[in-house]
Amino acid sequence: MTLVDTISLRPGYDISRIIHGGWQLAGGHGPINRAVAVADLDAFCEAGISTFDCADIYTGVEELIGAFRADYGHRHGAEALGRIKVHTKCVPDLARLRDVDRTYIRAIADTSLKRLRAERLDLVQFHWWDYDVPGYVEVAGWLSEMQREGKIDRIGGTNFDTPRSAELVAAGVDLVSLQVQYSLIDNRPEHALVDFCRRNRVYLLCYGTVAGGFLSDRWLGAPEPQPPFDNRSLTKYKLVIDDFGGWDLFQDLLHVLRGIADRHNTDISSIASRAMLDRNMVAAVIVGARNRRHLAANAGVTAFRLNAADHAEIDAVIGRRQGPEGDTFALERDRSGRHGSIMKYNLNQVA
Repeated sequence: MTLVDTISLRPGYDISRIIHGGWQLAGGHGPINRAVAVADLDAFCEAGISTFDCADIYTGVEELIGAFRADYGHRHGAEALGRIKVHTKCVPDLARLRDVDRTYIRAIADTSLKRLRAERLDLVQFHWWDYDVPGYVEVAGWLSEMQREGKIDRIGGTNFDTPRSAELVAAGVDLVSLQVQYSLIDNRPEHALVDFCRRNRVYLLCYGTVAGGFLSDRWLGAPEPQPPFDNRSLTKYKLVIDDFGGWDLFQDLLHVLRGIADRHNTDISSIASRAMLDRNMVAAVIVGARNRRHLAANAGVTAFRLNAADHAEIDAVIGRRQGPEGDTFALERDRSGRHGSIMKYNLNQVA
């Protein structure tokens, strides 16, 4: 069994530093064999990846994890089940923001409890699409109410920028984490959010650390891909590469990562994820996994350490970056811009 590092977000709340991301198990990614998927989740847990990320808007994923929890608890008992953490989300659709009320938010939480077959939600990560629509502080307050009632253990945010995260904390919300896009080619959290997190003991749970697969050996030495791409994820992260400094600079980064990977007997993706785990206030990286095919590599990310020379080589390349600019998720919130125009804002309508 591989030992994956753990970290405590709060006393008594420990998570694995590698989190299994469940979005690739959602209905829109193709058919899922339920029995095989449950067995795969069990394999991740047995490898030490005991924290799972899902969402109310990931079609079928909460139910799948609920089936896994029931099976795991039956076979291993309540104590073992208690070591598993499931992070879900509360994501009101953009079209519903002006009509959101306490009943609507409580219904989202109650639905997640039912799907996950849980008495209490471990971590609810709240997202708000449009800051021009008031209400996100009030909604966070309603989540805090459910926390006091025992329906929710911990509260986090998803893609909140620095000023709005500060608003939530100032309103008394015990924000333990922020799930944000953060990678070697997207350092926007470093512009202000990391410092806020350090001052307020808020931890970062990072997605996009391998840029949808671009930060991998697959793309080393490959010609620059041209649209249309096979999926929206590749479109999204290719835009980040363009902002970072273009394909040539990206190739320079891949070459450096390959050299470091050779020294550590691993691959580019593992180096990219390990480098992010070493960043200030990063608690964990979220790895998308449709099955257990890359389980050994995922679990092995915490099995080695990068040294000062490794980081210096990486910093020498990424120090030449041109972007992306702005605060966390700001580009994606601009619905008329290159990044925002490819987003889907009303996911409950198809969930």
